[in-house]
Amino acid sequence: MNQNTTAYIPGVCNIGRSEIRLRKAMGWGLLLVTLLSWYYLTNSSHPRFWRLLLFLPATLASLTLLQSALRFCVMFGLAGTFNFGPTTDPKDTVEQAEYRRQDRQQAIKIIVWSVLCGAAVTALALLE
Repeated sequence: MNQNTTAYIPGVCNIGRSEIRLRKAMGWGLLLVTLLSWYYLTNSSHPRFWRLLLFLPATLASLTLLQSALRFCVMFGLAGTFNFGPTTDPKDTVEQAEYRRQDRQQAIKIIVWSVLCGAAVTALALLE
């Protein structure tokens, strides 16, 4: 799909540039938190089970980076909204039930992939 999409496409694209920028920044920040936490937890004397804490930042980093890459906000998809405005404030409502269903399906897919990524990162940290 065209990276410059500026229109809502059900189940495919529900955010514009300002929303994408926000998620990209949050995602990179969360990835940094994940990496720093991994380094700390694997190089400290804490018991190995503390590495389970990596699941949260790793999952959130995956979630926000996937939303940025796919140009699709999970919360908007679940709420039946979209935003292509110049700021992250105004949101429009998805009126058609079929479009809302497609958006919910895409949101759930992104959540599942994010949880799987978070679990994989956590498993790797536990094995190290």
